[in-house]
Amino acid sequence: MHQDWRIYAKNADFKALSEKYGIDPVVARVIRNRDVVTDTDFENYIYGTLESTYAPELMMDMELGVDIIMSSIEDGENIRVVGDYDVDGVMSTYILYDGLKRAGANVSVDIPHRINDGYGINERIIDKAYNDGIHTIITCDNGIAAVNAVAKATELGMTVVVTDHHEPQEILPDADAIIDPHQKGDTYPYKDICGAAVAYKFIRLLFKTMDMEFGRNEYIEEVALATVCDVMPLLDENRTFVREGLRCLEKTENTGLKALLEVSGLMDKKLSGYSLGFVVGPCINAAGRLGSALDAFSLLTEEDEKAAYEMAAKLKELNDSRKSMTEEGEKAALDIISDNIDDVLVIYVPGLHESLAGIVAGRLKERYYRPTIVFTDTDKDDSMLKGSGRSTEGYNMFEKINVHKDMLVKFGGHPLAAGLSIEKDKLEEFKKILNEEAGLSEADKTPKLMIDVPMPMSYVTMTLAEQLAALEPFGKGNEYPLFAEKDMEILGYQIYGQNKNVMRLKLRSTRGRVHEVIYFRPDEFEKNINEWFTAEECDKMSRGIATGCKLAIAYEVGINEYNGARNVQLLMKAYEP
Repeated sequence: MHQDWRIYAKNADFKALSEKYGIDPVVARVIRNRDVVTDTDFENYIYGTLESTYAPELMMDMELGVDIIMSSIEDGENIRVVGDYDVDGVMSTYILYDGLKRAGANVSVDIPHRINDGYGINERIIDKAYNDGIHTIITCDNGIAAVNAVAKATELGMTVVVTDHHEPQEILPDADAIIDPHQKGDTYPYKDICGAAVAYKFIRLLFKTMDMEFGRNEYIEEVALATVCDVMPLLDENRTFVREGLRCLEKTENTGLKALLEVSGLMDKKLSGYSLGFVVGPCINAAGRLGSALDAFSLLTEEDEKAAYEMAAKLKELNDSRKSMTEEGEKAALDIISDNIDDVLVIYVPGLHESLAGIVAGRLKERYYRPTIVFTDTDKDDSMLKGSGRSTEGYNMFEKINVHKDMLVKFGGHPLAAGLSIEKDKLEEFKKILNEEAGLSEADKTPKLMIDVPMPMSYVTMTLAEQLAALEPFGKGNEYPLFAEKDMEILGYQIYGQNKNVMRLKLRSTRGRVHEVIYFRPDEFEKNINEWFTAEECDKMSRGIATGCKLAIAYEVGINEYNGARNVQLLMKAYEP
């Protein structure tokens, strides 16, 4: 897919920043490109600690919610934590449950079943809590849209505290306290935190109010996992949460997390944002997708090492099964799409497991760079479809769908993601309306490739590579630094690896310097160069014969460690003729 290559044009005195912080000017530019502007911002980005994160009291209703829960604890009332079935929901649930238990609460947990309940607290959960003798309910990672469920709880005489981080809708639930940084009137300095971060702040303030000790690293591992897996921007205090959480997780004392690292092959290894988002997190998510999220919660509370290992192994098996089912679902969706690419892809994939609709939507969004909603069947009602959407930067999916929420049975989400249910016979009309009102320009449908610095590969040293590596964790909002050099002549390439999925290209710059870069999609590369150049030239390249053919190369700088040796490694991420 063609990409619109752009260079960041954010200004600063990079020489002065380089001298002040002892970093290469290129690194100073990279940091500035992450919207780090003031001296305080730079200090926090480079040296930020948990002590520099924001006080819980700054969040609206936080003190009120803590007072309510503290009264429930003092009165010996039964408290129930109601979470969500994804990583953020499970981590939030664990933080509140464990924190309240340590504070002396009579506390229990309930998490909606993805298939049977759908997202968020509902009236069935309220009825069950009432029958179980629950007096106070505290939600996490959900509740801001639960108007009917909270109303039912209030009718039954229960107290409800909502902690959430999702965008509020027009009508808020009539809860006793609503803690959500996105609600109108909240002045919390940084809004884009996950549900687990809100729960973390809540327990932190609860302990402080009750004169209990709150350790420096308490629950930070769980907040880090949730922040990465909920795709929160890795900026401001989120960056600190994840950086500190990664360090703690490497030597975690949580028996369940330790077992999960072991079955995932990550024990005693350096962890990164990738480790959380693509290895550990999906195992936790798999429980909520293909089983019950309560299994993942139970792993976090398990103290027996053997039992924890068995539970972790089952979660990994579930995730392996999820991967296979996702591949099949994506293939089915691609067959349905064929060559009919709408501005907004709205696809019904019969037979797809409903918990995988969001993953398939995300993959299609990446492939076509279009807002995508994937619908599938539900087990409960043949006339209903359940869908999950993933969006691009130029399309606020929450706003666009919210205009037509009267067509839907259920709806909620973010600007870049949504969950919804619709009657099957309304799907085509819904699809037609979204496309008519899409308002996407050609630029909106072309992915942008943001280059941090146009930089010759010859500038790269081990010192620079180490300074760039120190900018971890990388992810949304703090993307891996990307550099580019044009007019790189292809001297040849080799394909190797057990599955022939690694390519080593030899390139020559206009300065005459020869460099090697690694690329991980050789089939795609060969297809493209056969389109861009002649068959004869392509054949020569594959045999290591220079042809004069040139590419612009976008690349990352990494460090390859093998057999005790450390070397700079250049990874090609994109290329254009």
